This record gives sequence, C-alpha cells and structure tokens, in this order.
Amino acid sequence: MQNTNAEGNCRPEAILLTNGLLRTSDAKTAHGLIRGTERFNITGVIDHINAGKDAGELLDGKHRNIPVFAKVEEAVAAFPHIHFCIIGVALSGGRLPAPFIPIIRSCIVHGLSVVNGLHQYLNDNTELFALARTHQVELIDIRRPRPVELLHFWTGEIYDLKTPVIAVLGMDCATGKRTTARLIRDACQEAGINAQMIYTGQTGWMQGGRHGFIVDSTLNDFISGEIEHAILQCASDTSADLILLEGQSSLRNPSGPCGSEFLLSGNARYVVLLFAPKQKYYKDHPNWGMIPSVSSEIELIAQYGSKVIAIALNTEDCSDEEAKSFQNEFEDRLRLPVLLPLQEGVAKLIPMLALISGVNIKSNEPE
Repeated sequence: MQNTNAEGNCRPEAILLTNGLLRTSDAKTAHGLIRGTERFNITGVIDHINAGKDAGELLDGKHRNIPVFAKVEEAVAAFPHIHFCIIGVALSGGRLPAPFIPIIRSCIVHGLSVVNGLHQYLNDNTELFALARTHQVELIDIRRPRPVELLHFWTGEIYDLKTPVIAVLGMDCATGKRTTARLIRDACQEAGINAQMIYTGQTGWMQGGRHGFIVDSTLNDFISGEIEHAILQCASDTSADLILLEGQSSLRNPSGPCGSEFLLSGNARYVVLLFAPKQKYYKDHPNWGMIPSVSSEIELIAQYGSKVIAIALNTEDCSDEEAKSFQNEFEDRLRLPVLLPLQEGVAKLIPMLALISGVNIKSNEPE
C-alpha cells in the first residue's frame, strides 16, 4: 500500500463499499473518508440504493464529485486505476453483513485489494482468502490485534509532557468526534498552530493518521500504555503545539463505556464535548437508558480533573434554524463556546486554543 501524500507520494485510488447503508450512521467510516483522507484518493462508492447520485451531496450537500455506483463492474469501468475497495460501514459488534460477501468477491475478481475495519476478519474466510491469493490481491484486516510484544504498558512519562492534550469526547457513539477533531486540527494549522491528532479507531488510520492505535482491538491491559505512547511519540516526532485525542463511545454508554482512559492515562486536561440535542437514548435504544444532561457530563469530566472548553453539536435531524437555536440556547446556559462543526466550522475555538498552546496568532480584525 502506498503512503499518504504527506511525504509527496501519490495516494492510491479506492472505492467505498456501503451496500445500501450510505445514508445511515452505520456508514460513518465512509462518511469520514468522503469528507477527507490523506491515505487514499476516494473515487466512488458502491451502494445500489443511492446509485447515480453524488456521495458528497448526499452526505452534507457539498458537491465532491464522488459518484455512487450500483455494482463494482461499473466503478472499475469508470475508474480503471482503482487499487482498493474499503468496507465503509462500522456496525455494532463489528460483524460483516452476509450481503457484502458477493460484492467483496467481485472486488477481488476485478483485482482490488480489500481494506476491512470490522472485527470479523476477511482473512479468516477461507473462500475469500483463497480467491485473493488466486488474484494476487491483499485482504487487509486493520482491526486484527497487534502482537503483545509490540504493545506498550503505561509508564507515567505522560506527566512530564508540556504539550497540552485536548480530548474530543462525545456523549454517545457516532456523534462526530473524529470529524470534529480533524476540523479543529486543520483550523489550528491554518492559524499557525501546530496541532496534531491521535487516532483511536479504524477510520482514523484509513484517513491517514500517523500516530495512534485502534482502541477496541487492543488488549485492555495495554490501552492506557498505547494512549500514552501515541501521544509521547507524536509530540517527539512533530514538536506539536497541542495534541488532539480522538474519543471513542462515551463515558456512560452502557454498551461500551470509554473515555476515562483518555482523561487519566492520556492526561488530557481539556475536552471538547460533542452531543446530539435531538437524541434521547444511547444509540437510540430506550432500554439502554437516557443520555444524561450536558451539564452533568461537564461535572463528571471535572471530577477527572479535566475542563470542558467547548461544546460541539451533532445536528442530525435538525433544520438549520433549529441548529442555530440550540447553539444559542446552550451558549447562554453553559457559558461556553458552542460549535456547529459541519455548518460553521470551528474557527471560534482558535483564540482559546492559541491561549492554551501559548502560540501567538495573527488577528483577522481590521486595524
């Protein structure tokens, strides 16, 4: 596989496989890659339900010239230099849906290597494994656990790090933590702040992340150490002014609570907190329990010794007017900056991040 173009290399062409799920939250891997990746050049999507449309326009109304095809054959005919097919869904439990298998088989036959971020590994499927060998392509299971000898145990060296660490946490899964972290990173870099990002999920790697690991494929004993190691290595390699730490799940989601490791083991003293104002229950399952108030989450984070510096809204199912109303309401109530990342970007957070990182940035105000 070719590297990202950070070193000037050409990114290999890839298509995304969502198979009818493109417009659902299950396709969050595809959504992230459509919005941006430094590792691949995304040229199309395989999704029979949305065939003939533009994936970028379906996602956020912005034309990105990423056509949606019904079949692999159509995508290969349109883009003969495709190297990879990326499975673009992230389903609960990481299982591979059976209807995906024939499409993956077609990808292999057409000479495409397949990148899989699910827990169900393609290389364990004897038929697909044999077919891939016949057609001399790779099956890349990026969620396969790393050997224990390559993992790191927590040392406490994180306490010596002077670079501020900001965790981007959410009040549930699929709230936009990774996307918001990338937007903040990019806005900082535009403003002259050397912000770097630690990925903690499979999509972050697919988007070209250089520093990080995949939390839910790492032995529990080593999660804290891998967080610490990734942050310290990133700071050493990049001389970052600040480091953004991609969150996973949420502190109180009963199906997979996660986040205290980022605050404690990663010593993230600052937090950007995401939530969806129209969502009542974890993963929209009433029997999983109601999502608590934002105020109580801020208080909980404070108990870990960290400070919420901004709120970011996931405005799914909100009109533009509703999104703006929620923004104003929570800014008045919480006395914190409230971001609308996809509508307005994150520029309003930059002055605070400049203060935290100690970087002098140029003011855009007229003299």
